[in-house]
Amino acid sequence: MPAKILVVDDEPSFKSIINQKFRNKIRKKELEFIFAANGLNALEKLQAEPDIDIILTDITMPEMDGISLLSTLSEINHPTLKTVIISASSELAVVRKAMNLGAFDFLTKPIDLEDLEITVNKTINHVQQLKDALKQEHLIEAAQKLYDSEKRLEKFLETLPVGVFVVDADGKPFYTNQTAQNIFSKGIIAETTPEQIPEIYQIYLAGTEKFYPYEQQPIFKALKGEKYTVDNMEVRQGEKIIPVEVSASPIFDDTGQLIYAIATFQDITERKKAEAERIQFTKQLEFKNTELSKLNQSYSRFVPKQFLRFLGHESIVEVSLGESVQKKMSILFSDIRAFTTLSESMTLEENFKFINAYLSRMEPLITANYGFIDKYIGDAIMALFGRCPDDAVQAALGMLLELNKYNLIRKKYNKSLISIGIGINTGSLMLGTVGGTNRMDTTVISDAVNLASRLQDLTKVYGASLIISQKTFLELKDYTKYNYRFLGKVKVKGKKDVVSLFDFFDADPPELIEFKKQTKTLFESGVISYYSRQMEQATQIFQRIINLNNQDKAAYFYLKDNEGNRGDKEG
Repeated sequence: MPAKILVVDDEPSFKSIINQKFRNKIRKKELEFIFAANGLNALEKLQAEPDIDIILTDITMPEMDGISLLSTLSEINHPTLKTVIISASSELAVVRKAMNLGAFDFLTKPIDLEDLEITVNKTINHVQQLKDALKQEHLIEAAQKLYDSEKRLEKFLETLPVGVFVVDADGKPFYTNQTAQNIFSKGIIAETTPEQIPEIYQIYLAGTEKFYPYEQQPIFKALKGEKYTVDNMEVRQGEKIIPVEVSASPIFDDTGQLIYAIATFQDITERKKAEAERIQFTKQLEFKNTELSKLNQSYSRFVPKQFLRFLGHESIVEVSLGESVQKKMSILFSDIRAFTTLSESMTLEENFKFINAYLSRMEPLITANYGFIDKYIGDAIMALFGRCPDDAVQAALGMLLELNKYNLIRKKYNKSLISIGIGINTGSLMLGTVGGTNRMDTTVISDAVNLASRLQDLTKVYGASLIISQKTFLELKDYTKYNYRFLGKVKVKGKKDVVSLFDFFDADPPELIEFKKQTKTLFESGVISYYSRQMEQATQIFQRIINLNNQDKAAYFYLKDNEGNRGDKEG
């Protein structure tokens, strides 16, 4: 039977929060939620379903607020119904008033979901304890009423499924029913003093070798006029151990004089066993969850979590073959220059160590700028950025600056310096899964991807570290904060479109940055002359730039390409 919880709140979103948070327990039928929009609606629900265990109510609501609802509930005879209020932290006076009206607990807004779950579990446990206590209390009250007739009492007690143990006002055993005799393997022992009861009846503190302290026993508490329950008691019959829950209550005569104390002993072996199994199951579940988490983390190294989320999944096990989604993204390609020559000077083991050392420095710059690596292609990196093109540019510049630091370390150990080229393009692409029954992989398909790869290739031609396309350039939030220059145009293979290229040089050596800044206007006028077929003028401009600084490889490219039919180049 699921615990029933009435949620009273006028915010529709709260219903979604509740259903999402407790979806597993709802599915397992451990919890059942009923929703009401205000206090009046809640009273109607309560009348229709009187077995509701908990009311979770907001304070501020139309028609009837939470305080009015609490006031009305106090007039209803429902001994086990408990109310938890929800209040903004600024309403402390209101919270205090609610607690004075009988609220069991309170939660503050905004709701902490973990605190919500703890409070709900605590309240359910308390309600269950009240129900159990009521059952025991009803049982003892029934026995007290029937005590007027000893025979009727004895007949009644013998029919009970729990052990009954009665002592007189002096604490001496007076009566035990058959169930109690089965538990203790003995009946009444004459002349037993209260202090001897634990030893004679072999009553131990659970999990220890100590007799249960008499003054802590429920029967002793009952002789003091108290009702008391414990579930940490064991009765031993040789090697057999019987865990019991004991509830005791005083019995008074018509004058209010205590004449007996009665205790019920319930064998809770099955409950303890179920509890132990639950604990073991919980541990196993935690272990499995930990292992699953580790497995997901391992999978995420091969299939990025961001890729899964674009497909609408959180786990790799949810992905099926053929799934795809269209997104507008920025694509970054990077590659180490002259890697083949570099790798030939190293052993296979050295090659892997070098690549991993390099890639481990590049990856954090991509993830820190809201991107993810789609794949490694040898020493090359393909990364995707779904938020904005600025993320891709910032990642690229960060990679180039990190490479400068890495080269300082390599130089210190007399190792060859390395350089990389990066190309960035922005456009629509398809992300999805491809493969067969036994082997599946994620992939990205788009002309935008192909162009990004070609831009990376063109960094070698133009001697640039970072080239971005016009689509990326035009979608930057503020391109003026970067150092850049118009580099030229490229015709995409298989397409009629011509794409403008831009050299972003913020990560170049300081002296080269300064030179490119000084010659930016001159260089761009040379590129414009080139594409306007004013070849003589273009030649003079680029020759002038080279005379100023012979490191400008792009100027050399245009200078050497001034013969034949000049125009758009196919990359």
